[in-house]
Amino acid sequence: MAQWNQLQQLETRYLEQLYHLYSDSFPMELRQFLAPWIESQDWAYAANKESHATLVFHNLLGEIDQQYSRFLQENNVLYQHNLRRIKQHLQSKYLEKPMDIARIVARCLWEEQRLLQTATSAAQVGKTHPTGTVVTEKQQILEHNLQDIRKRVQDMEQKMKMLENLQDDFDFNYKTLKSQGELSQDLNGNSQAAATRQKMAQLEQMLSALDQLRRMGGLLTAMDYVQKNLTDEELADWKRRQQIACIGGPPNICLDRLETWITSLAESQLQIRQQIKKLEELQQKVSYKGDPIIQHRPALEEKIVDLFRNLMKSAFVVERQPCMPMHPDRPLVIKTGVQFTNKVRLLVKFPELNYQLKIKVCIDKSRKFNILGTNTKVMNMEESNNGSLSAEFKHLASLIVTEELHLITFETEVYHQGLKIDLETHSLPVVVISNICQMPNAWASILWYNMLTNHPKNVNFFTKPPVGTWDQVAEVLSWQFSSTTKRGLTIEQLTTLAEKLLGPCVNYSGCQITWAKFCKENMAGKGFSFWVWLDNIIDLVKKYILALWNEGYIMGFISKERERALLSPKPPGTFLLRFSESSKEGGITFTWVEKDISGKTQIQSVEPYTKQQLNSMSFADIIMGYKIMDATNILVSPLVYLYPEIPKEEAFGKYCRPEAAPEPEMGGDSTSSKSLSVAYSSASRRKYLSLPLYL
Repeated sequence: MAQWNQLQQLETRYLEQLYHLYSDSFPMELRQFLAPWIESQDWAYAANKESHATLVFHNLLGEIDQQYSRFLQENNVLYQHNLRRIKQHLQSKYLEKPMDIARIVARCLWEEQRLLQTATSAAQVGKTHPTGTVVTEKQQILEHNLQDIRKRVQDMEQKMKMLENLQDDFDFNYKTLKSQGELSQDLNGNSQAAATRQKMAQLEQMLSALDQLRRMGGLLTAMDYVQKNLTDEELADWKRRQQIACIGGPPNICLDRLETWITSLAESQLQIRQQIKKLEELQQKVSYKGDPIIQHRPALEEKIVDLFRNLMKSAFVVERQPCMPMHPDRPLVIKTGVQFTNKVRLLVKFPELNYQLKIKVCIDKSRKFNILGTNTKVMNMEESNNGSLSAEFKHLASLIVTEELHLITFETEVYHQGLKIDLETHSLPVVVISNICQMPNAWASILWYNMLTNHPKNVNFFTKPPVGTWDQVAEVLSWQFSSTTKRGLTIEQLTTLAEKLLGPCVNYSGCQITWAKFCKENMAGKGFSFWVWLDNIIDLVKKYILALWNEGYIMGFISKERERALLSPKPPGTFLLRFSESSKEGGITFTWVEKDISGKTQIQSVEPYTKQQLNSMSFADIIMGYKIMDATNILVSPLVYLYPEIPKEEAFGKYCRPEAAPEPEMGGDSTSSKSLSVAYSSASRRKYLSLPLYL
């Protein structure tokens, strides 16, 4: 089944995450219209090779034209209009930069695959543990408590009707006795005529029942308890998961369930508020000594209004944190002059608030920084796919650039049932950059902040940044790979990275790492920091060797001592792939086993291949074509088996792209040429160069 069709069958919570992948940069409509064709293209390759990207882009425009013709025949005016608008937008934005759209599509397709995998895994776990990952025991208790509140509110509605009827009966009987002169004192007195004692006993019973019905403090206490569970635990947990997801951790769950819970509680609170108002009306008709309405009604009304206000304030959240569409894997970093998007949502789904809330947005509210573009927008239910009350903003960052953290603040006012409530929420701290070369350090700041604190507004965090433990750092480093590829880092790979950061150690668990050590200070013997080196390797993997990394063919992070220990017992021709430790810009090399003339085992390697070289030839082609000149001046390939014993052709053959052969001339043979890496080997030196080899 096509990937797009599989996605359409997912649960709502996964579909909500799917919708977040798409924007004007790559509209979801286009994804749906051309689903089979889009999935048949190699976008990852196009994202790294401009000539192929140009070809695919023009083919994309051709596919749009064909789809437009089909809509023309079907007389579908709306789709014609949308498709024409999409094509014009793509042409204006990507005609000169086809690799940009290729990267965006490749990223979206990969995120779709991750989403499918997540949904499949959750379904399998759900079958084994029906209440495991879907609804926790704590959430089941919360749902039970919410149901109990709804039932008690409904019961209270019935009791109010009973109270009104009982009060009318009591009032009638009391006034009847009094008018007949059978009472020596009113009900609040102590002496009555003997003949009326029986009737008075009945009135006392009615008064006792009336008094009991007029008390509802216990229900508000239960509401307060459930509200704290919702806002202080469930919503706080969601916000922390959102933080983790922003820095590459597991995808956050959607807000639909929380919205259902919070909306239910808000509706119950408004019902209780109306019932408290009804008590005031009843008290004005009938009152008595010790009347609980007189004693408690003002406090009850104040309490329910405070609960509702606080719930509304907590329910105003940033559903999608600020992110530049061209860098979806690095949210919370925004660049001046480049559009970024974010989305706010009110988790109280009242239809009467649709198009009633005007949201204002600003950066660093107290310092009056500005943003370009729309800074006000009305929340509506049509903008989301599930009818939630939300608003999506698209901004350009102002020209203010600092190394500080900044907050994007959203404000609105709610007028509902006579109440005015000021709402305010804000993004997680963002970093503003003026040049894309600042992205690595900016992203390091985002990682460090969200790894070590769940404080939502600590913009002075880096005045004295706290230390992290290796366990925390290791998890986040692995996320940098697993969030953009199919593989995180193994324990062995992480241990190698720990050694680079902390030096040799028996057990790195609990070892502390400072912010300066992670990002600022140069590594021992190197002219660059640990993070600059690692970030360039991440970039190398994503753009040039993604398929090989996903296959698990790249050992990557391994010490030279460990490399020698693995390869020495292996037969000649066994090789492994690792990242360069000396290349600041990110490099990858291969190391292999060979025997010298005397039969002694030698471990050899080549100078690292950098992004510049991999731009000209894929790493798979380099490996398959790599040859050295042996002692007898014969070209041989020293690379035979990928460690531990995978034949080279089996591992890399499918990733090689043979050059198209030219048309043969009449009477002649077809020839083709291919540039191969060639090494001359001698006892004294090894020289590597690239020569054209005619096959």
